[in-house]
Amino acid sequence: MLLSMDKELIHIIGVTLRMSFFSTLISCIIGIPAGVLLEKGRFTGRQLLKKTASTLMGLPPVVAGLIVYMLFTKYGIFGSLGLLFTVEVMIIAQVMLITPVVTCLTSSVVSVTGKNLSETAKGLSVSKTKSVLLFIIHNRRALLSVVLTAFGRSIAEVGAVSLVGGNIQWKTRVMTTAILLETNKGKFTFALALGIILLIISLVVNVLASLLTKGGSEDD
Repeated sequence: MLLSMDKELIHIIGVTLRMSFFSTLISCIIGIPAGVLLEKGRFTGRQLLKKTASTLMGLPPVVAGLIVYMLFTKYGIFGSLGLLFTVEVMIIAQVMLITPVVTCLTSSVVSVTGKNLSETAKGLSVSKTKSVLLFIIHNRRALLSVVLTAFGRSIAEVGAVSLVGGNIQWKTRVMTTAILLETNKGKFTFALALGIILLIISLVVNVLASLLTKGGSEDD
């Protein structure tokens, strides 16, 4: 019994980390350049896009889950892909939730530090793509906190992943949905173990980020 629980625990942790890593990675690949462009770009509809991104920061997870569920259900637009109740569709739901957060936080970072860089970029006559890269490199330590925020949002999510993933044992069950399920079943020991591991993972990520930030400061 204990061996079975240990195997299930390891599987749950693996699914959680895989989902959180890829959803954070994709959200940052999309959101960080988008945040720079929204803050420093000059194009029609920029303010509307900024307000839309700010609004989507408060998107309820269950609403995001419902939208993704409708898109990937049997009769949805992407139903033929057969991704519903898989880790892949959980990642898609997470990306929908996290990308606006990354975009807006990046925009805030650039708004504080970007004035001098804008003048430098203009003086060097660099392209827009290179300007975005310049902002990202210059603000890499500040953007690390944005990445951590995205990861924290991903690993702590319950509503959306439960709806589109189905909390299926040995397939789509992650730590947060497992904690909820085991608590409802009265299995507090297993739920508490998952909660402690979740806290440890968050602590390790923050310590590593702190070390990377410190290392970056010494290099500068």
